[in-house]
Amino acid sequence: MANILMVVSAADSLTMRDGSEHPTGYWAEELVVSHQTLRNAGHTVHIATPGGAKPTVDQVSLAAESAGGEDRADSFRAYLSEIDAELSAPLVLADVELSGYDAIVMPGGHGPMSDLYRDADLGRLLTAANADGKIIAPFCHGPAGLLSATDDAGKFAFAGRRLTVFTNEEELGGGTGPNTPWFVEDVLKEKGAVVENAAAWSSHVVRDGNLISGQNPQSSEDVAKEVLRAVAG
Repeated sequence: MANILMVVSAADSLTMRDGSEHPTGYWAEELVVSHQTLRNAGHTVHIATPGGAKPTVDQVSLAAESAGGEDRADSFRAYLSEIDAELSAPLVLADVELSGYDAIVMPGGHGPMSDLYRDADLGRLLTAANADGKIIAPFCHGPAGLLSATDDAGKFAFAGRRLTVFTNEEELGGGTGPNTPWFVEDVLKEKGAVVENAAAWSSHVVRDGNLISGQNPQSSEDVAKEVLRAVAG
């Protein structure tokens, strides 16, 4: 069985284009579905955050209209309650030793746009994992965390790599809208990533070697299943 590191944002707000603070955190469906799928397959999942802070769930993601119905919202709440001890005492990202893990999984929510995209400890882990060919699996806004992986000259570790991410269309139509401070899709392209997106709000997974990415919350389960296939060899 594999040991999987799940890196989750510790941010609870995002500074918007107009300077206002927008409450945020991780997206419930993304953390719950990926964590549950990986754990139910028998793998060990350890949650890590910057500073070891308990991550904040984006409350919008627990609303029935966002979760896909009240029953799904209730199931997300129940699972988060079940793993609350893990969420309350995550690993400190700076202390994580990559040698103990086979894969890094990064769910989204807008939180990664606030902290993970520039987190030096995450950048260190991602750069080393990529060099070792270990599985790296960000999805939705999780690929913002990839931006932390740059060398001393500022070169992006994932330049030239194929991936997908929450699209500009999705951000404008169902995300934070035109007030979003920056668009992850645009910045990844500017840094040299080859972004391959599909229809808005459809499950879409792109695998490029050890890099597995998903477009949106709807991709959560399919990303986790692709990780399962990858760690199985």
